[in-house]
Amino acid sequence: MATGNAIRGTRVGSGPMRWTERGEQAPRRSVTYWCANGHETTPAFAAEITPPTTWDCPRCGLPAGQDEQAPPERPRAEPYKTHLAYVKERRTDADGEAILQEALARLRQRRN
Repeated sequence: MATGNAIRGTRVGSGPMRWTERGEQAPRRSVTYWCANGHETTPAFAAEITPPTTWDCPRCGLPAGQDEQAPPERPRAEPYKTHLAYVKERRTDADGEAILQEALARLRQRRN
């Protein structure tokens, strides 16, 4: 069994440092953001930077703004689009019919 005044499990430099030993902290400023659900978050930023206009709410994930009365709107949830839906956005029904007729004509040529 160990005897003496030593604190077990520690070594030089491993203990918690006091604020005076850490050096000076960079100047900071806190900015408050509100989301559409009314959650408030206050992250700290370096004093010399311009804080972002929006910040993700850590509670619900919605975008939060600096104006409590007019927080950013919830992002629109776009429905999943199939490949066919994207094709229909690019081509009209007439274009699709023309492409189909060309493909059928090539198939008929191969058979003859």
